[in-house]
Parts: sequence; structure tokens; C-alpha cells
Amino acid sequence: MSTATLAAPAAAVTTSARAGRVDNRGTYLSFGLAYVLGHGAAAVSRGDDPLVHLPGWLPMTLLGAGLAVGTVFATLTAARAQRGAGPADVLSGRLLGLSWLLAFGALSLAITGLTSTVDSPGLADVLWPAGSGLVVGLLYISEGAVRRNVLHYSLGTWLALVSTASLAFGTPGLFWGLAVAGGGGYAVATVLEHRRLTR
Repeated sequence: MSTATLAAPAAAVTTSARAGRVDNRGTYLSFGLAYVLGHGAAAVSRGDDPLVHLPGWLPMTLLGAGLAVGTVFATLTAARAQRGAGPADVLSGRLLGLSWLLAFGALSLAITGLTSTVDSPGLADVLWPAGSGLVVGLLYISEGAVRRNVLHYSLGTWLALVSTASLAFGTPGLFWGLAVAGGGGYAVATVLEHRRLTR
């Protein structure tokens, strides 16, 4: 039996074990709270007959704070996943990290272009939350595929579908969809991630 034959299974076990160690609970919980509180605040305070009158800045502040905390958790999780990784895995991780910047840069250009050519004052208010959810969902799908994490992949699929389907409901229906279905998806993923890691 050659040395190459013995080395291949060991490398596969190491990569699989590293993928299994990635703990997304902090990220899922933070992003889930951001969806529930931020989009929830927008849902109850926007539209023709809002349930509650809130300052216009509050929903975005709640959403932004939750997303900022979630981003810190996601960055720490990605750094932990890179420990002891080989050059190919490190490159994949870096390219995935860069894809977040590129995707949101492209989204920003698309929304800026659309809002400057289409005469619809509230268009950006609808496109940003739905577009962000779509981008995050697609990136989760990519990360799930690279890390062989079916839960991450499934959550990405859910977020992409919920975000785009919510566009059909206008305002405040869009925000209700993101708060309930999007935030609920993160809540379910947090529970399932805990079970996955304790197995």
C-alpha cells in the first residue's frame, strides 16, 4: 500500500472534521434578531395605516446593529474554520469572504442605477431589504456548498426565496415577510445548528 493511499483518507477526515466544527449559532441568532427587530419595527411603523408610530431611523438602526454583531460572529467563525486548513481551503475561504464585498457592491450599483432611472420614490426602501436578503441567501448557498454544510445551504435557499417572494406584498407586507419568515428561518437554523454540533 503506497503512502499516497494512506494519506488521502486522513486528509478527507481532517477536512470533514474542520467543516463540522464551524459553529454558526452566534451568527444565526444575531442575524435572526436583526430581522425580527429591524424588519419587525419597519413592519409595524410603515404603510398607509401603521400600527405604531416610530422614528424613521429606528428600524434601520435595529437592523444595522444586529447585522453588525452578526458580521463579527461570522468573521470569527470564518477565521476559526481556517485554522489548520490547507492552501486550497484557505483560498476558498478568502474568495468566499471577498464575494460578500463584491456581491453587496454590485447590489448597491444595481439599486442606485434603478432608482436613478425609475421614477418611484420608495423603490430603494423596498429593494434594499429584499435585495440584501437575496444576496445573503445566495452567499449562504455558496458557503454551504463549499463547507458541505447542508443546514447553511438550506437556510440560504430559504432566505433567497423569502426575500424575493416578499416583494410581491409591497409595504409593509415585505417587512412582515422578512421579519416573520426570515427571522423564523434563522431561529430554526439556530436550533438545528445546536443539534448538529451536539451530535
